[in-house]
Amino acid sequence: MAVTAPARLHLGFFDLNGDLGRRFGGLGITLEKPVTRVVARAGGSLRADGPSADRAVTFAQRIGAGFGLDNRCRIDVERAIPQHSGLGSGTQLALATGIAVARLQGLDLAPRVVARILDRGQRSGIGIGAFESGGVLLDGGKADADATPPILARFDFPAKWRIVLILDHGFRGIHGAKETEAFAKLASFPATLAAELCRVVLMRALPAIAEANIDAFGRAVATLQRAVGDHFAPVQGGRYASARVAGVLDWLRSNGIAGIGQSSWGPTGFALVDGVATAKELVAAARLRWAADAGLEFAICRGSNVGGQVEVRESVDAEQG
Repeated sequence: MAVTAPARLHLGFFDLNGDLGRRFGGLGITLEKPVTRVVARAGGSLRADGPSADRAVTFAQRIGAGFGLDNRCRIDVERAIPQHSGLGSGTQLALATGIAVARLQGLDLAPRVVARILDRGQRSGIGIGAFESGGVLLDGGKADADATPPILARFDFPAKWRIVLILDHGFRGIHGAKETEAFAKLASFPATLAAELCRVVLMRALPAIAEANIDAFGRAVATLQRAVGDHFAPVQGGRYASARVAGVLDWLRSNGIAGIGQSSWGPTGFALVDGVATAKELVAAARLRWAADAGLEFAICRGSNVGGQVEVRESVDAEQG
């Protein structure tokens, strides 16, 4: 049983105030790459190989305990989204592992069920929505401690657009207990600013993606990024977590790219561009400008309009069995 789960960009929260009874609310984009791919095969004691293998074993054990499954299986993490990079690696590994192990034993679990058992989607529903359907996603925030934020709207990512990713391999974004501590340290988010960001998302970002207007969408994303980045600056060291990525984003802004920002806690940065030619020109220029910085990587990808993929690999299981 093989499960492939897509990375995602989290473009920002638009209601960190929460005085209406729901908190957070997010906008995100499913990515064509990178992906996490997990293969589960029956037989033997539970073990895993590949990147993030220990986490995969933990996820498999928890799914097994939650549903009384026989976890005698081998898990191969063939590919993995870089950990703590702001691309949703933990949620996608959890979903891919949980679904693969359950399906191997004939149990068809919905992604939201797996997410609840494995404590994913505590603040954002974007990663789970990315697995469910792909596309550009809007979630409605958290109303209670247990429910995963619902997806309120989903749009196709325009086929012509491209995303330039800026990855800093020398930096890890805030995660785990430090993430919880960071939220606790943040100042109160003004209700007036939350109201303004909700308006920006509803009346600018969503109509722009519906009409494939990259300039309007990019400007809306930039507004969201500035507000949220400045709010998180005290706990992440600035509007953007990585100074190296921040330098690239400033350069992109100076070159007229409106839709730029940091995904989640970073350090991965992004730029939304109108076409592959523009993306290639920007990446070529960036690689030349930062040629001496081996820690920075620039990549071009599409948004993905499909979610996670589940395959039965009986022939492979037979060969390996």
